[in-house]
This record gives sequence, structure tokens and C-alpha cells, in this order.
Amino acid sequence: MVIHRARLPFCLAVAASSALAACGSEGEEPLAAPGYEEQAVLDVKAIIQTNLDGLAAAAAALQAAAPEPDEDGWSAAADKDAVDAMKAEWKKARWAYEHVEGAIAVLFRDLDVSTDARYDAFIEAAADADPFDGEGVTGVHAIERILWSDAIPPAVVEFESGLGARYRAAAFPATEAEAKAFKRGLCARLVADTRKMQSDFRGLALDAPSAFRGVIGSLGEQVEKVAKAATGEEESRYAQYTLADMRANVAAGRLTYAAFQRWLLSKEGDAAAVDQAVLDGFERLEDAYAALPGDALPPVPDLWSSEDPTSAQLETPFGQLFSLVQRESDDAVEGSLVRSMGEAADLLGIPEL
Repeated sequence: MVIHRARLPFCLAVAASSALAACGSEGEEPLAAPGYEEQAVLDVKAIIQTNLDGLAAAAAALQAAAPEPDEDGWSAAADKDAVDAMKAEWKKARWAYEHVEGAIAVLFRDLDVSTDARYDAFIEAAADADPFDGEGVTGVHAIERILWSDAIPPAVVEFESGLGARYRAAAFPATEAEAKAFKRGLCARLVADTRKMQSDFRGLALDAPSAFRGVIGSLGEQVEKVAKAATGEEESRYAQYTLADMRANVAAGRLTYAAFQRWLLSKEGDAAAVDQAVLDGFERLEDAYAALPGDALPPVPDLWSSEDPTSAQLETPFGQLFSLVQRESDDAVEGSLVRSMGEAADLLGIPEL
């Protein structure tokens, strides 16, 4: 799935921005062509903006697809077409968000929380008496928890029900008031938050640390996304969409690196070797993710321990994925993707965030 800019395909948007930078207005002196760093940041800004546009559009489409409130609310059985439409738009929103997760976590910390925090993080701070009203527990996972409330894996229910007295079982809207709150409260909040990110980002002057180091942080979290599946804590836990999240993170990392690659290769010394190490790391992850079917992580072996997995557990599809992602996410491992991306950043002189 590819999220395209509504007005202009990304490749044309980048070309247009480059041409404008080079040509200037009629009758004026031509502007100097951007340097390597400036062009890389411009290209990443265009990538992020494209995905924020897609995120905001999907959030609005999800809200529009929600059934009009009636006295018995709605459910997957009674309103299958509407629920299927909302689920499809939710996946579009999720795919777009995971492409920009690293930058959003740096640039819009409060909006990152309200849009992407998990249920357990919200209720650790305070109970949520009304899951539909757009207050308390909010964002993509709050909506996901409702849309897939009839199909939540047992491990997830076990984990969340053990969170204490603040826990409330997931459910579809059962009354007209709840259905109205879902559409005009929870969904409206996601629309408002994503539109604010979309709008505010246009005026931001993105810098290289936010653009490049942010995505390294996102790649470094890949192992956490796998490890938490064993306890029911994984990110897109209700829709079983976490593997798709991880694919989107890696795709975003590849796009970001491509924007900086020409600048890196202009450097002397180890630049070519570091470039190849980065490309090899992306290929290892992409090949492993492509080899797995569907959007969900493989089944977790019985009695799995991320701290001390057995050799038999490591031979399972889940164990093999965990081992690979653990290695590629570790900046202490020579040749890992995250280590190589960090070496590229160092060669470019991009400071730590």
C-alpha cells in the first residue's frame, strides 16, 4: 500500500521543489541549488508531509464511514460494511503514521502521545470512564480497540485485564449516545490531531538530526515491537497489525536514508563501506518481513522468554524473526542496521538529538 499526496505525486513534488530552488521567479536572479544536506532535508520533509496528508485523509474517511448513531449503537455483525470500511481506513492511517513515527515523536511529542499511545500507557495515568468521547484514552489504538473488540487475542485480554481497577473491557458502542460519542468525539479527536500535525508541519524548518536520527530511533524500537507480543503488549495488538507496522517503519527508514545517501557518498574515507552496510541491513529486514505472510507477527512459542529463549524456540518463525530484529536494532553490534545508520550519521556530522 502506498499513500500518495492528494495534489502531486511525491516524485513530482520533490522535482518541483528542486526546480524552484534552482530557478527562482521570472526576472529574478536564479537561486543557488541546495547543497547535499539542504536537499536531503527537503526531500525528507516532502516524504513526511505526503504521509501526514495521507494520515489526515484516512482519519477523516474513518470518521465519515462510522455509522450514524441509532438507539442500539453498532457492531461488526449489524453494520458489517461500515465496520469493514472503518477498518480499511484505520489500516491506511496506521501505515501512514508508521512512516513518520520517528519524526513525529521528536517534533510533536504531545500529539504523538494523543495519537499513538497504547491503552496501558493512558490508564496508568488515569481511568477512562468513557472510551468513546475523545478524552482520556485517544488515538489510533483507542479506535482500533473498539473496531476489533470482538476479535481481541486472549493474550491481549489477559494482559489488559491484569492492569487493575482502571481496566475496562473493549466493546462496540451499545447505545445511541456511545455511537454518537465515537463518531463525534473519539474519531473527531483523531481528525483534529492529525490535521494539526499536517498543518503545523508545513511551516516547520526540519533539520538533519530530526530527519535522520529520528528514523534511527524508530528502527531501534523494532525489537521491542516483537518482544512485547509475548505478553500481549504489542503495539497494534487488537487488529494484529504489528508486522505491517514494522514493514512501514523499515520502508520509511529506507526512504529517509535514500534522501541522505548522495550526501554520504560525497564524503571520503569509509563512506562507501558504511553505505553498503546500511543497504545490506535494510535488505536483511525487508527480506525477513516479506517472507512472513499477512500483517500479524508469527505465533509466539509456548513459554517464550525474550531474555533466555531456548534453541527450539529460536528455530520457530517467531524466534528467527526475534533474533534477526534484535541484532539489527542493536547499535552495539558491528554491522547491524542501527549501528551502520549511526555510523552514517557520524560521518555526516549529524549531532545526536
